[in-house]
Amino acid sequence: MTTAFITHRDCWLHDMGAHHPECPERLSAINDRLIAAGLDMYLSFYDAPLATLEQIERVHPPEYVRGIAESAPQSGIVHLDPDTAMSAGTLQAALRSAGAGVLATDLVMSGEVENAFCCVRPPGHHAERAKAMGFCFFNNVAIAATHALEVHGLERVAVVDFDVHHGNGTEDIFSNDSRVLMVSTFQHPFYPYTGTDAPAANMINVPVPAGTRGEGFREAVTEAWLPALRHFAPEAIFISAGFDAHYEDDMASLGLVEADYAWVTQQIKAVAAESAQNRIVSMLEGGYDLSALGRSVTTHVKVLADL
Repeated sequence: MTTAFITHRDCWLHDMGAHHPECPERLSAINDRLIAAGLDMYLSFYDAPLATLEQIERVHPPEYVRGIAESAPQSGIVHLDPDTAMSAGTLQAALRSAGAGVLATDLVMSGEVENAFCCVRPPGHHAERAKAMGFCFFNNVAIAATHALEVHGLERVAVVDFDVHHGNGTEDIFSNDSRVLMVSTFQHPFYPYTGTDAPAANMINVPVPAGTRGEGFREAVTEAWLPALRHFAPEAIFISAGFDAHYEDDMASLGLVEADYAWVTQQIKAVAAESAQNRIVSMLEGGYDLSALGRSVTTHVKVLADL
């Protein structure tokens, strides 16, 4: 069984302006590092399709989706909020990013691949049901997980989010949905300042203070995530894979290193082997230091592919 690597050149066309940390070079850094590590020979590469309205509107209301499309400029940059902007290439990139998760779900559910990594942008986990924010427009991981539930008939799926920022959008979409367990760690207090105010029973949120390093992260995963995941016994696992908790990433103040990302990927794979027939869909979220991002994603994908 192989690992799918899903991306599309359209994802490079989304541009939020000069010096914006969520830049096209992020994907280039990942691709260059994968090739340098020799992993490209062991992966199955797929082009991300465009997500359909039906797939997106399982998660986002039609009027919200229509509003995003109508906001897309023909040229220049239009800001939806101070952090989140659209260029002429944004809508196409966002549709590819959401479509990547759908394709990845289809591939793992068919058994064509064991797991998949979606190397896409814009990211998605801050996109709430009806609000774009935090560099995000459509909630890619929620669209993928809902596709598994609604189209493939799964009864239980888990979302694992190790981005340095709380996945407020994913929580907004899945809060109190008994079919979904979400487990997450995030720096707190920190943007978007959510995740700690009486979360629903299906949300296992572990806020950690600035300065937390690998030992604290691993403790949170071991004590909070893993028992909840094993009790829930998901039939597929979806990862919001943000790498901005790396100690070299100055967007935040945590201290993870590549070995921590390898370790947490191994833990997720172990749970997937127990209840989910090894089915994992991992989607790129944050990670803004280009060198650290390339190295961390390569480490993550290497573990996914058993290399």
